[in-house]
Amino acid sequence: MLGRPVSLGLLEQRAQRRRFMKKSGGFAVGMAGGAIVAACGGGSHDAVGQQASSGPSDADILNFALNLEYLEAQFYQYAVFGRGLSDDQLSGTGTRGQVTGGHAVPFKDPVVAAYAREIAKDEADHVRFLRTALGSSAVAQPDIDVGIAMSGAFSSAARAAGLVSAGQAFDPYASDEAFLLGAFIFEDVGVTAYKGAAPLISSKTYLEAAAGILAAEAYHAGLVRTVLYAKGIATPSLRTSADAISGARDALDNGAEDDQGISGTADMSNIVPLDDNGIAFSRTPGDVLNIVYLTREAASKGGFFPSGVNGAISLSSAFA
Repeated sequence: MLGRPVSLGLLEQRAQRRRFMKKSGGFAVGMAGGAIVAACGGGSHDAVGQQASSGPSDADILNFALNLEYLEAQFYQYAVFGRGLSDDQLSGTGTRGQVTGGHAVPFKDPVVAAYAREIAKDEADHVRFLRTALGSSAVAQPDIDVGIAMSGAFSSAARAAGLVSAGQAFDPYASDEAFLLGAFIFEDVGVTAYKGAAPLISSKTYLEAAAGILAAEAYHAGLVRTVLYAKGIATPSLRTSADAISGARDALDNGAEDDQGISGTADMSNIVPLDDNGIAFSRTPGDVLNIVYLTREAASKGGFFPSGVNGAISLSSAFA
């Protein structure tokens, strides 16, 4: 007797989960029926559900996203206000870490300053929303490095992209232009992270929430790319620097092209990075961690997360 037909959507979800397992270096999933978060936006309620052992739980995925939102929010908070997130937004499960922060950007362009304030609010809202949705399952903020030291993550990333030479530090808070390049390091990664995680989410409620954050991150990324491209008319080094950051990211994650700079053809920009079908790129959680850990190896910490992230999804991919 033939079984019930399986939809193409379900087949793709299963395929995505298999790819996730392969790329995540043996991540242990489905632990003891992992905790599944309560309805998004419904307050700090917890519900426990059973998740298939073939992939991470919805709570695992949202906590992975929360780690990334902590990172982005802290960067923008320091850039705009010269201080980090409020203390009441940092607690949770796992080891609560410290932030190595920067300083307020001395904005000269009022448009860039206004954009920075808007994104700072959005990222803080994302942290608050995910923490509320996860309730007591929410992970604490881990150690985060968004500082300006020569040995810090921003300087390491900038040297890898050729923005500064060996022995030089990169301060993403030094100017409007430096801030935009610092923001560019994160924003495209957030878009590909949410798109890559979407097929792994079982609950339609959580999927809708993740799609909403994906859309916000895509707007942010498009904004940063647009301003860099526009300012690059007068200062071409901004375009080449952004292109170099894109190339450095692409060299870290998986060997496939899933990143693009902002320079297009002679008569066309490249504000929106897309494949040949006009579709945005995806990254697995392991590939995302390659970039924020600043390594091509399977690792559990490094770069912007010097002690690693909190939660079940914490291992970067081994470069294939």
